[in-house]
Amino acid sequence: MSLILNRSEDSVARSMGEEEDGFEDATAAELTPLSAVADAFEDLSALIEAKDFDYDLDLKMFCDACSLVSILFGCLGMAFKFAELEYVSKVNDLSDASDSFGTLNNAVEFDAQNDTVKAPGSLSRNLRRVRQGLDLIRALFQNFLSSEDLYLKEAASTAYAKTCAPYHTWAVRTAVYAGMYALPTRDQLLLKLNETEESAEREMIRYINALDPVIQYIDKLYTSRNIDLEW
Repeated sequence: MSLILNRSEDSVARSMGEEEDGFEDATAAELTPLSAVADAFEDLSALIEAKDFDYDLDLKMFCDACSLVSILFGCLGMAFKFAELEYVSKVNDLSDASDSFGTLNNAVEFDAQNDTVKAPGSLSRNLRRVRQGLDLIRALFQNFLSSEDLYLKEAASTAYAKTCAPYHTWAVRTAVYAGMYALPTRDQLLLKLNETEESAEREMIRYINALDPVIQYIDKLYTSRNIDLEW
């Protein structure tokens, strides 16, 4: 079954220039999962680039964008079920903390001051795991676009090995690799995402490009405090 997401009123107004035509607005308001994700991360990327990397990025806005990515994990089936569950859990924890901390910088600073950056369940650790999930989807998209293989096993296995496998236990890695055989085919994935080859390529490239500044921003929250990234 294909998936359609409704765009928020603010995003619709921005993209449509606040036009009043009901039919055109309704048509533009229908986004596929990929286009919704691309839009959200382009918004984040534009904020970061416009205000420099010292900008205090709003935690709730970040979590709202990240929550859209969970649908993409769901389209990949059982192979990425653990990654999906971990990702969704961490995004929800960060979202719950947004009222108290306000920005990503405040959340990491709190843990830095309390020496809990790498502690299980800390916001800084949760943010690292969410960042890895975003990077996993980016790597999968890059592999998808660089190949025309009917099956996604190679693209997904390579993406997982590059981004998440180094931080998962042997048991989790084994389960993930075993599940690669249950991945949808290329055509099945496009159907689930309600995309054609051409539209998927366009939206995946938008996400890949938009994610770069966001990843750099997150990494700088740690490196600027002399916190290594290999964990």
